[in-house]
Formats: sequence, structure tokens, C-alpha cells
Amino acid sequence: MATLYQLHCSMDTLRRATEQMASTWRAGDSIILLGSTVAFIDWFNAYLGDLESIEIEDIAAIYALAEDVAQLSVDTTTKLNLTTKLTAILSDDEWVALTQNTHANDAKFDKVVTIAL
Repeated sequence: MATLYQLHCSMDTLRRATEQMASTWRAGDSIILLGSTVAFIDWFNAYLGDLESIEIEDIAAIYALAEDVAQLSVDTTTKLNLTTKLTAILSDDEWVALTQNTHANDAKFDKVVTIAL
């Protein structure tokens, strides 16, 4: 089983949140960028490549919430080109289903970890 990491942080704390996530990362884990964190996806990807001492590899999926993406300006959304960087943009119902899956209904994750800095 894998872990779903929920990151909710500002640009100022994104690097530290990424470092914290890396301390328990396992290949095949996934990430959901919550709130304004989705606007920093390019920085997040840069940090993943920049953290030489921290290995975050084999990311199964990166998600964001439709409601959070809708808060971005049209110009920002276009420039970020999120559809090429995210596995999926989830509705609230899809997010809840993803985080509350159980073994009985073929869960993808055995843990959900929230990092909010």
C-alpha cells in the first residue's frame, strides 16, 4: 500500500514541506497539492529535482482540487499548464473517496499524511 501526502503550504514553506515529506517517502506514494500550493507546482517540481540528499522518486500521482484550481486566474492556469503536470484534477467528492477508501473497496492508500506549514 502507499501513502497519499496532502501538501498545504505557502511558497515560503514549500521547500520545508517537501523535505518533511521526503523523510517518510516510499516509491509509489502520491501527492495532492491543496489550496494555493497548486500555483507553486513548478517550484515544487524544481525542489524535487534539487534536493540531492533527499530522494523522492517514483511518484505514482500528483493531484489538485478543482476548487483550488478555479481560484487561480485564467492567465495563471494557462501558464501553469496543469493538465500536463497533474495526474488528475479532483472534485471534492473524488478527493473524499480517495482519502477514505478502505480495503473492502480496493483502497489505493493505507495512510493519508497532511503537511500544512
